[in-house]
Amino acid sequence: MDVTPLIPADRQVIDAYGPGIFRVSGTLYEGPVLVFPDHTQQWEAGSFAELSVESFSVIRGAQPAVEILLLGSGPKMGLLPSKLRRELREAGIVVDVMETGAACRTYNVLLSEERRVAAALLPV
Repeated sequence: MDVTPLIPADRQVIDAYGPGIFRVSGTLYEGPVLVFPDHTQQWEAGSFAELSVESFSVIRGAQPAVEILLLGSGPKMGLLPSKLRRELREAGIVVDVMETGAACRTYNVLLSEERRVAAALLPV
């Protein structure tokens, strides 16, 4: 039985990730990336500890609006400072922080459910 989620061909699917790289819909990206259902772009982000509300400006301005943001924190899960979480929530963005591998897998599942999801991914 095939349990692969059905995702429309025009969507950005995270195919693979590895040390410092991501493959999204067949295209290789180095370093942090932002993955939206309709496009992927490099993300100007430093380390997890350096993230600020400005780091998420592209996501805050996305159209259609992002309903759920999966934040891949790298090889280990990190805790988002409550002030930053609150600022993002005030902008209408719910953030779910997890290690990057889990964020990649969760993004693909939510994408298959046609949710307004985005992934902000720091490399492992």
